[in-house]
Amino acid sequence: MKILLIGPSECGKTVLANFLSDTTETIGADYSPTQGVRILEFESHNLSNGNKNSACEVELWDCAGDFKFESCWPALMKDSNGVVIVFNPDVPSHLKEIETWHSTFISSQGLQDTQCLLIAHHKPGSGADTSRLPLAPQLNKFPLIHSNLEEEPEDVRREFHKYLGNVMRMLSENQEREEMSIIT
Repeated sequence: MKILLIGPSECGKTVLANFLSDTTETIGADYSPTQGVRILEFESHNLSNGNKNSACEVELWDCAGDFKFESCWPALMKDSNGVVIVFNPDVPSHLKEIETWHSTFISSQGLQDTQCLLIAHHKPGSGADTSRLPLAPQLNKFPLIHSNLEEEPEDVRREFHKYLGNVMRMLSENQEREEMSIIT
């Protein structure tokens, strides 16, 4: 399963990607922007897929937030199964910027709502205000997780696993439909 992690520069995508994939890098190191993309591969266990639990190989594509890599985006989007938009709710420009990310990565691919997730990533010491955010109407329909890895890391992991389970279920249902259409 290929999941893209996208959003504005310096919003915490790489920190989240490392956490969600159990990849350990120096925490608290100096900021180093992702160049293009980093691909993290891991196995996700106990994903709820309807009435059974299953495991799944996940490719988490940590995409650079800099628009200078825009020419690479079509290649990144190819064969993706889901998109997670990460943003820092404490940076006002991010709320507007994620609309661009939505239209480029989600609208253009025709992804279903279950394939999308928003993560409002609160940086350490920001005081994590989890009140309702003034999101654009097209973004309000997606599940929203408030992420604070200092205070509630396992909540973030649990919600991400729930999202992966939803994507896996949708892919499984699409495959079954496709197989049935071939048979009939």
